[in-house]
Amino acid sequence: MSHLPQIKIPATYIRGGTSKGVFFRLQDLPASCQQPGTARDALFMRVIGSPDPYSAHIDGMGGATSSTSKCVILSKSTQPDHDVDYLYGQVAIDKAFVDWSGNCGNLSTAAGAFAIHAGLIDPARIPDNGVCVVRIWQANIRKTIIAHVPVSAGQVQETGDFELDGVTFPAAEIVLEFIDPSDDGDDGGAMFPTGKLVDELEVPGVGTFKATMISAGIPTVFVNAADIGYTGTELREAINSDPAALARFEAIRVAGALRMGLIKTPEEAATRQHTPKIAFVAPPADYTASSGKQIKATDIDLLVRALSMGKLHHAMMGTCAVAIGTAAAIPGTLVNLATGGGERSAVRFGHPSGTLRVGAEAVQENGQWKVTKAIMSRSARVLMEGWVRVPGDIL
Repeated sequence: MSHLPQIKIPATYIRGGTSKGVFFRLQDLPASCQQPGTARDALFMRVIGSPDPYSAHIDGMGGATSSTSKCVILSKSTQPDHDVDYLYGQVAIDKAFVDWSGNCGNLSTAAGAFAIHAGLIDPARIPDNGVCVVRIWQANIRKTIIAHVPVSAGQVQETGDFELDGVTFPAAEIVLEFIDPSDDGDDGGAMFPTGKLVDELEVPGVGTFKATMISAGIPTVFVNAADIGYTGTELREAINSDPAALARFEAIRVAGALRMGLIKTPEEAATRQHTPKIAFVAPPADYTASSGKQIKATDIDLLVRALSMGKLHHAMMGTCAVAIGTAAAIPGTLVNLATGGGERSAVRFGHPSGTLRVGAEAVQENGQWKVTKAIMSRSARVLMEGWVRVPGDIL
């Protein structure tokens, strides 16, 4: 049997926040991959090295975690008043599928920087020195994200002193604004798809739990740590080495997805692993972060732990941070109650790698809460650029 030689595709490997991914310009992809479909999915899986029964991604660019199994496509924007369209694929590790149902908040940072690196921004919008405002259209969820990217001598300023827990080395700060982060359509109530700030969520075979189900940044199901036997100070190993715990979280996630109307049957959840997220919250407590750093209860407003693609995340997904900031700003949600309640415009929460601050602007209109934007700081850095190679057979 003859095999086609490898093909070369221009690509850039970038860290954004506490994630990293392989970034492509749409125009650089093979013709068959320039539109959604099986060819594009096959390409991205092969680039990352999935599906991998060894869960190691030895034969690809992935890092065998949900934070490192990501591909991004950027192109000049098709939307008025935007600079770039940003499309994100979460590549499953041991299954053959790419989930296009949500955004990656961490890589949104890198999307802003890559837009400049890749020559997709009108040069008139890039200052010689200062901050370039990159208007990103997030094509998966059809939302606007504004990235404030520092620029030095006309190039992205990547080095700096901004420290982000979960990232080993400091870099330059990029401020992200997630505009109208909730999915509220004309009914105004879809930020909370069930219409309630707190629900009783019945999980077959597991129990009934209080839950806040919110669509902001990414659809997220929040439960109280104490209700499921946790303190909120857990690190990755405590949960990821416990198959029974992971199965219980998946059952809660599936029940939440059904209640939120994201899926119609429990079976559908298998092909929608990226959304919704599941997270658990608790009031502040002292704990030791994964780096050994001591986190004091007095330095945080609440504790949050979140799962991504079936595993406890090493830090916090950016989109989930948007959901946390949004829910914290709305009195009466489980997230807000974990902070002690009341109205808040920003919270600092503790996650396995340390702490993160996220702000949200919430207003009440006709008795409904509306969040106009969520704001947080991340950083991004190009790790490598050139061509990624894949066997020609896959196309």
